[in-house]
Amino acid sequence: MLKLLTAATLASAALTGLAHAQDKKVNLAYVEWSDAVVATNLLSETLKAKGYDVTMTPLPAAAMWQAVATGEADAMVAAWLPATHAAYYDKLKDQVELIGPNVEGAKIGWAVPAYVDMASVEDLKSKGGEVENKVIGIDPGAGLMQASEKAIKDYDLSSVKLIEGSDATMTAALKDAIDRKEPIVVTTWTPHWMFGRWDLKYLADPKGSFGGEESVNTVARKDLATEMPEVHKILANFKISLDDEQKLMLQNEEKGADPAANAKAWMAANPNKVAAWTK
Repeated sequence: MLKLLTAATLASAALTGLAHAQDKKVNLAYVEWSDAVVATNLLSETLKAKGYDVTMTPLPAAAMWQAVATGEADAMVAAWLPATHAAYYDKLKDQVELIGPNVEGAKIGWAVPAYVDMASVEDLKSKGGEVENKVIGIDPGAGLMQASEKAIKDYDLSSVKLIEGSDATMTAALKDAIDRKEPIVVTTWTPHWMFGRWDLKYLADPKGSFGGEESVNTVARKDLATEMPEVHKILANFKISLDDEQKLMLQNEEKGADPAANAKAWMAANPNKVAAWTK
């Protein structure tokens, strides 16, 4: 009997240890936009410092939302609301937990270099030929691209073509145009490192196609609060200013930069801010 009890106890302990190890695994989904890279790396390094085994999974925006809704991912910190990701949230809101904003004062729209003689989205109707009637966009599933299609309809810009691509291809096209002092219109958002590197201006949006000020939000799978309360608490506390995020984004664009290393260095230099996340 003693041997049986010992075996049972050992089996129970082994199962408990396995469950504990599994509880320490966290999967963070994110989109490979420069702001999401910064925020997700900061959160990842914070959780690692608490002993968690963190996986960062890059996905398109729609797949990121779906991964959290199905529980394949535990959380993400790249939900633009109330407008940009409204369609995703409306579809999946019963399957996820909206924890709340981690960055305030965000916005989306179209931008041009400061030297370009355009002030409004409306100007493309008469001046679209100056940019070959093109607006350089990002990945086709992004809410920004949906808003851009809406702007084309709202402003009756039937001759303007929205060019699909990615954050990287859009910023590469912007750099090339600026180097040549040529006009260009790009889809963009704040926070973004491009505003720290170049003198840019948003085109006014009098019809409100791109919505107003937004926040970037943290979203978790439904059962995270009960299954991983410490992780959930850190997610709830996690917040970063626009200024801090854009500075880190710019650092990440330097040649050979390591976003994880930059996140660690920022955390070491800002212990009080990190302490607020883990209190």
